[in-house]
Amino acid sequence: MNEQQAVKEVVIVGGGTAGWISAALLVKMLGKSIKITLIESEEIGIVGVGEATIPPVIHFNEGLGIDEAEFLKETHGSIKLGIQFENWGQQGDSYMHAFGSFGKDYPFCTFHHFWLKAQQQGLSGDFWDYSLNYQAAKRNRFNKLDAIPNVNLQGLVYAYHFDASLYAKFLRRHCEKLGVVRTEGRIDQVETDPITGHVSQLILQDGATLTGDLFIDCSGMHALLIEKTLNTGYEDWSHWLPCDRAWAVPTDRVDHVVPYTRSIAHQAGWQWRIPLQHRTGNGLVFSSKYWSEDDAKAHLLASLDAPPLAEPRLITFRTGRRLKQWNRNVVSIGLSSGFLEPLESTSIHLIQSGIIRLVKNFPHQGIKPEEVAEFNRQSQLEFEHIRDFIILHYKLTQRTDSKFWRDCQQMEIPERLAKKMDLFKATGKVYREQDELFSPIAWIQVMLGQGLVPEDYHPIVNALTIEQLQELLGYLKTIFVENAKKLPEHDEFLKHFCGT
Repeated sequence: MNEQQAVKEVVIVGGGTAGWISAALLVKMLGKSIKITLIESEEIGIVGVGEATIPPVIHFNEGLGIDEAEFLKETHGSIKLGIQFENWGQQGDSYMHAFGSFGKDYPFCTFHHFWLKAQQQGLSGDFWDYSLNYQAAKRNRFNKLDAIPNVNLQGLVYAYHFDASLYAKFLRRHCEKLGVVRTEGRIDQVETDPITGHVSQLILQDGATLTGDLFIDCSGMHALLIEKTLNTGYEDWSHWLPCDRAWAVPTDRVDHVVPYTRSIAHQAGWQWRIPLQHRTGNGLVFSSKYWSEDDAKAHLLASLDAPPLAEPRLITFRTGRRLKQWNRNVVSIGLSSGFLEPLESTSIHLIQSGIIRLVKNFPHQGIKPEEVAEFNRQSQLEFEHIRDFIILHYKLTQRTDSKFWRDCQQMEIPERLAKKMDLFKATGKVYREQDELFSPIAWIQVMLGQGLVPEDYHPIVNALTIEQLQELLGYLKTIFVENAKKLPEHDEFLKHFCGT
């Protein structure tokens, strides 16, 4: 392909969540300008572990024109208000990374500084007393609530749990109605242009060929185009994030579907528990250096809260990122672009942000190196910021009961993360860098939840007397608790909203 040739035909290699999310946004935004073909094989399985999401998924689905009630019904979805972390600080500890705001922020000073002073003064109160999301989650309650009535405070901020394979099928039907062409088949050979090195055509096992101007690699960890064909290279982050295996197994539905994910730390890794309408998704992420596959599998099966519906499936991975997410005329989306363990439910978000980035930087009159470089710069920053947030959970552990956790405590961490932790420890301040995914309140919850307590607070707080501070905190706590109590049960909401 000539680099100055207009991009008119896009070929997506691989279906699953990554492939059909990519197709859905491309056909929505560029369907009148380009032809989109997706090739997948029913014989090739998908990883399909990305069943928990974060709030940006709401806006993504809305942007596609997807009806929320239909989506929840078709994917057996449930509501997610946050992630509960258990045994991460010390065994027996528990805290939640709750979505949404805490308390009430003031100009130049966020709420947690008021809480910090109150703690120093010996005033009682847990930080999560001031989160509507947390209060609703722990009561298994939910309703769509943009703002708390009669006060200027944010309502509930939520995401979803859903069956990733059903989501892919749902999007496939959506895409095919809009003109995306699906081709069934397995790729036997990838040919490249001898001059430019660009992918020129795909030859299928049945002899058929597919050509395109731009190829999107959604082949998962197989990375057929971006790595096996173009030899792009990979940056390994396993020295910071040593887990390299996961056992995954579905279990039967529990009596009450809770509106939050659980992440339970064990001796050399952590277990996820993701409640859906029809079943629960379970898995154990672990390091094979510290825990054998057989022992990890046995531990997972012994800790399930319902009967398993299938044999556990082993997933192997290497944490890191592709050196270029966009190389020549191939863009990698999803697991082909890199892997970050799903501790903070970022797998599906990275698919969505990747294809959004491509739409924003979509080549017009040919693929320009300047545009490719900018796409790759943004991709690298996003991966690194999420990586640092995940490392934070491991670094902050106070557990000493296994070599795995002791090694995590003692490991060297990226300089940017170390500076962020040091600033918070000294001053209570935390800042968001540019387009960083996780907000300051997300960082604050993990740091406070795992025992990193600041030595100081912002002096603006001193404008309130101790009595005024105590009155403010009592007022806010009452508002959050009482409004949470008024919400319907999560199961009741799902029944009435999407007819489950």
